[in-house]
Amino acid sequence: MVLRFAANLSMLWREVPFLERFTRAREAGFEAVEFHWPRGEDLQAVVEAARASGLRVVLHNMDAGDMAAGERGYASDPDRQEEWRARFLEALDLARRLGCPRLNCLVGNARPDLPRELQWAVALENFRWALPRAQEAGVTLLLEALNPIENPRYLLHRTADSLHLLGALGFPPNLKIQYDIYHMQRSEGNLIATLREAFPHIGHVQIADPPGRHQPGTGEIAWARVLGALEALGYEGYIGLEYVPLGGTIESLEWLPPEKRREATTVDLRI
Repeated sequence: MVLRFAANLSMLWREVPFLERFTRAREAGFEAVEFHWPRGEDLQAVVEAARASGLRVVLHNMDAGDMAAGERGYASDPDRQEEWRARFLEALDLARRLGCPRLNCLVGNARPDLPRELQWAVALENFRWALPRAQEAGVTLLLEALNPIENPRYLLHRTADSLHLLGALGFPPNLKIQYDIYHMQRSEGNLIATLREAFPHIGHVQIADPPGRHQPGTGEIAWARVLGALEALGYEGYIGLEYVPLGGTIESLEWLPPEKRREATTVDLRI
């Protein structure tokens, strides 16, 4: 089994405008990309840039609110259900136009003024509403847990939290976990055992090396072992490079040889 990689255009090549990053990724040897919700961009221009590049968009996020101000989605906010559903439909339409099969939906931060049970119920209600619409479009929705060190109020901190929400919805086939190795190392560690346990429910993987959230080889994770475990499990999805480059973007990709940026085995990697 080979590993396939997707460049995250919201994190890499940030020295150039967003639309130019499609070309940069293609020139660097990638065949696939992912990105956060492209706030402030003309969505038709995003579609045209993706098509012109010939790259596959394998994942994008729906709107998660003002990320710089600390928002992390709002699916759980009872005062923003109408807004969430409108933004979901907007994101689903973009996914259709891009031929993107996965849509990441951050659940939101806990509101201290409301019972946690109410916020949980609102999130479940929103996902029950969204799932059949995503299924009709051929799109899989993703849940992502975020580490509590940087996201203390977020509702999902551990893999078990994501699995609990999946279970409350009956483990629908088009709702999976986005397993972010950076966040899960900071939240819970025990990466290989957790990957094995949650593997049937994992729909996408992202990587960065803690504690700095830079490229593999700059932090504490034994990447050959962790990626080797994914390879041995037979993971067929993409691995998103959602890291902040230490140095320039091209310099940060030295661990992943140019001829291996479409697919590789663990022994091909310089880690």
